Amino acid sequence: MTMNQTPVSERVHIGFFGKRNAGKSSIMNSVTGQELAVVSEVKGTTTDPVYKSMELLPLGPVVMMDTPGIDDEGELGSLRVRKSFQVLNKTDAAVLVIDGTAGVSEEEMLLAERIRKKKIPFIAVVNKKELADASVKEQVQKALELGEEQIICVSAAEGDGIEELKERIALIAQREEPEKYLVRDLLEPSDIVVLVTPIDSAAPKGRLILPQQQTIRDILEADAVSVVVKETGLKSALKRLKEKPKMVITDSQAFAQVSADTPEDILLTSFSILMARYKGNLEQAAAGVTALDRLDDGDMILISEGCTHHRQCDDIGTVKIPRWIREYTGKDIRIETTSGTEFPDDLTKYKLIIHCGGCMLNEREMKYRLSCAADQGVPMTNYGILIAYVKGILKRSVEVFPEICKLFI
Repeated sequence: MTMNQTPVSERVHIGFFGKRNAGKSSIMNSVTGQELAVVSEVKGTTTDPVYKSMELLPLGPVVMMDTPGIDDEGELGSLRVRKSFQVLNKTDAAVLVIDGTAGVSEEEMLLAERIRKKKIPFIAVVNKKELADASVKEQVQKALELGEEQIICVSAAEGDGIEELKERIALIAQREEPEKYLVRDLLEPSDIVVLVTPIDSAAPKGRLILPQQQTIRDILEADAVSVVVKETGLKSALKRLKEKPKMVITDSQAFAQVSADTPEDILLTSFSILMARYKGNLEQAAAGVTALDRLDDGDMILISEGCTHHRQCDDIGTVKIPRWIREYTGKDIRIETTSGTEFPDDLTKYKLIIHCGGCMLNEREMKYRLSCAADQGVPMTNYGILIAYVKGILKRSVEVFPEICKLFI
């Protein structure tokens, strides 16, 4: 997979934050070498976050994010500020842009503190150095309690300091993490894996959904063999294979049928469960699903998706899962839904949160949502775990993960 083909969820997310007219858009344009964001002397020109996928060498694939000013005013302004703070939840490295002619404000000091609390590496960029007092760098550094390596003075108008800024951003955004796999570490070379992939009407025409694409790639990386079928072709495919597959991986919506068609001596799981493991929330999701058994009439559930798509007449998040929950519990459950970047700050009114696999969310945002639920004492599970649970096949679907399977013994 080339850098340009890297999914957004796998890219380092770099956010540009600051007050209106500090020069956030100008600096991001200078760093990217493209006119991505509209630049104007009128305050509040950036009204919504702007995203750009690109390569930042030597870092690699990134997403650059420009944000509305944190000092925006009025009812609409407060909504824009909230959007900026939401962007922080997916930010791997932050660039705090300060107008060198204005000095440090209370809003910027509070923002720096918010960034620190979220443990996001950041750099302060003093813009308009050609107009600023010579002592501004020292003043900003002292006010924000920064080290020498955390602050740089630039001029977006003249291009001065931009190359050094790019190097600084790449340095603070570097991540050293252990290699993670969807399924590769569970396979040996030449193992056969059957993938059951119903044609998802919500996916763009001619494409598989992202978890299916990523799983196929991971199987190939393991030098294993992938056989892809629709749910109606599984039974026939298993009969025709001369060698027993190591594993069957299915779209969660087809769990019940696939489980019935797959012999007990073949491992079975779903793309959603594999994605939960990949995102680091499989154990939390497996433990959280048992909250279904404690629900009463009138309890409220949140169903949240990380992406936005055209809702179909039998949409999984808004139609199928609510139906399965009510059938399983026999209770009059109230349900709210969110999608995309929307995720409530206050979760205390919910008895359970059911999240999609999160394939379109980067790791930091997924962890943020998980920690919000954990901190507020709200159980959280995901689509695949919940569907397997209500269909009575959860233990079988996690047999491939002994540490999770033991939760249900």
